[in-house]
Amino acid sequence: MAAKGTEKVKNVVLVGQGGVGKTMLAEAMLHLTGRTTRLGGHAGTKPTLDYDGEEGERGFSISTSIAPVTWQGTRLNVLDAPCYPDFVGDAYAAMSAGETAVFVVDAASGPGTITTRLWYAAEDLSLARALFVNRLDRPDADFDVAFATLQERFGNNLGAVTIPMGSGESFAGIIDVVHMTARHLEDGKPVVTDVPAEYVDAAEAARAQLTELVVEADDEIMMKYLEGEEVTQEELEGLLAKAMRERVFVPVFSGSCVREEGVISFMDAAVEWFPTMADFGRIPLVNGEQLDISEDDERPVVFAFKSLNDPQNGRLSFLKVLAGTITPGVELTNARTRKTERLGHLYQMCGKETTDVQSAAAGDIVVVPKLEAMTGDTLSVTGKVEAAEFRFPNSLYRIAIEPDKRGTEGKLYAFLEKSADADPTLKVERDEDTGQTVISAIGEAQVSVLLDRLEDRAGITAHTVALKIPYRETIRRVASAQGRHKKQTGGAGQYGDCWLRIEPSPGQGYEFVDEVVGGHIPRGFIPAIDKGVQETMRDGVLAGYPMIDVKVAVYDGSYHPVDSNEMAFKTAARIGFQKAVAQAEPVLLEPMAHLRITVPESYAGSVMGDVSASRGRVEGMEAGTGAHAGETTVVATIPYAEVTDYATRLRSLSRGTGEFEMELSGYEQVPHDIQQRLADDYAARRAAGEK
Repeated sequence: MAAKGTEKVKNVVLVGQGGVGKTMLAEAMLHLTGRTTRLGGHAGTKPTLDYDGEEGERGFSISTSIAPVTWQGTRLNVLDAPCYPDFVGDAYAAMSAGETAVFVVDAASGPGTITTRLWYAAEDLSLARALFVNRLDRPDADFDVAFATLQERFGNNLGAVTIPMGSGESFAGIIDVVHMTARHLEDGKPVVTDVPAEYVDAAEAARAQLTELVVEADDEIMMKYLEGEEVTQEELEGLLAKAMRERVFVPVFSGSCVREEGVISFMDAAVEWFPTMADFGRIPLVNGEQLDISEDDERPVVFAFKSLNDPQNGRLSFLKVLAGTITPGVELTNARTRKTERLGHLYQMCGKETTDVQSAAAGDIVVVPKLEAMTGDTLSVTGKVEAAEFRFPNSLYRIAIEPDKRGTEGKLYAFLEKSADADPTLKVERDEDTGQTVISAIGEAQVSVLLDRLEDRAGITAHTVALKIPYRETIRRVASAQGRHKKQTGGAGQYGDCWLRIEPSPGQGYEFVDEVVGGHIPRGFIPAIDKGVQETMRDGVLAGYPMIDVKVAVYDGSYHPVDSNEMAFKTAARIGFQKAVAQAEPVLLEPMAHLRITVPESYAGSVMGDVSASRGRVEGMEAGTGAHAGETTVVATIPYAEVTDYATRLRSLSRGTGEFEMELSGYEQVPHDIQQRLADDYAARRAAGEK
């Protein structure tokens, strides 16, 4: 038996390229179902869903909004996901809470690169999918061209369920090819008529193609169809739901969201064909286990698919109920933290407006304030149920951030940590090598919004600075030198004298050896020499970077029975080590980055050319298979200094289609000209009294 409530709730995620009308589709659904009195975001009206000030200023969605609408007795939780490249992580999170991903496509420009990326993400999540070809009232709109492009990009299991009557200025509504009726709006009211004579042939052809696609969902009906029998209207409508549920068919809708044409047919189909959570039967858990939602299990399980720090309502957690029913005050245990949390209030959210609800059953979505749960957490009665993690896009845009005003570092870091807790695509860390606070994000716009919110919500201003490269220094040959420190100031003086031998120790780190014999240096001063050497290595000699892979031996020296002390020998060691390094062919090492860069085949040449121009080397190429056929993965090693901005660069090289993985992998010697420049910069800083 289906879990209680699931038959009346369907979660639909709107995704696609930024600026194609996803939010307008949700606004039209709100208006046509009576949830709002006017079409939001059009002709000067205030949008219901893009309510954040940053969204209004930038002109695109930054965060997922929910538009809960009721149509023909079914609740459709419509999740309007942001799909601007830097905020696409929210779309991944929203799809984890949906059963159907609806891809909105511009009738003139067709599917973009983000649409393609999210299509495969929906495939990985085993979601049902649908397409809505929007803006058919644009002068350059062409449904047939758009549909052919979609088939070429996403496969031949796409079938038109509504087709337009005309396009551009002549666009007059849509034809429902399932019911063979024409539909349009007059004064905001739906009008249903027979199919006009000039569109009958196109409608019948679309219906025949649709029938041929969906009969594959039922062996018995398919055999009847192949034997020449007619598929009845009842059979066709039943097949549409089954074919979507089994993901063998993708319906394609047409319309204009601004004019609200085609939206009612879309909602009718969502109610009739789109799957519920119960239709999938099981939800994958960690360790390959599954949660059986086909049983009437009263033990509640919820999944946190999004967290939000709202300036008005504080921290909000967006929860999907996976099993059972939750009510205000219920206590559930977080599988990750093992802590029990109380769900004090349950809200239904429409844009920024919240409404208290008294219960939420399996399949529904609610918002709960003041939970400690993070995105991806599962809460249950036992605390032993944990939903499988979903994959976010890599956060490979890295930049350092500094406060404008000294003394605000603590508040800055606290705000950044709080923001990172709410957004898994945002990471903050303190780089111990460089001393910088580093932000990892998907792109520049994400960091820009973060800085704006930092000022608006925390009253702190900050700016970004380039990443410092964690260079290292080492030596290439053996050398020896004396370090002698003698200071007499009238009273007790300072005296330390040691002979040091240094030699390369590739891959072995630092090693200190005591070879002094005959008591020339008392044993009590040997640790001070070691400490003086290590301090000098931390500060660097050539360009101010830490030294690595050096073996140091102290083999001779002298001392004064009164003036010698630990400080004197530490200073002598510093002097001797610096002298020895100058003779030992010091070199600068740079960290190397190992990259796997995946792009469509047509961009592989540009990527390889850029690798070569960046002092890198291509180490291999791999052709994509399956869903990734037509893609090429370039494996390369490039100096890290050349790829700190690679997220931005690859976006430009591949027109937003590329992805990459990167990890630091060892050090290599820098070219002489770069070493000289860095050494000169270091000398200039020291001369100016800087570090």
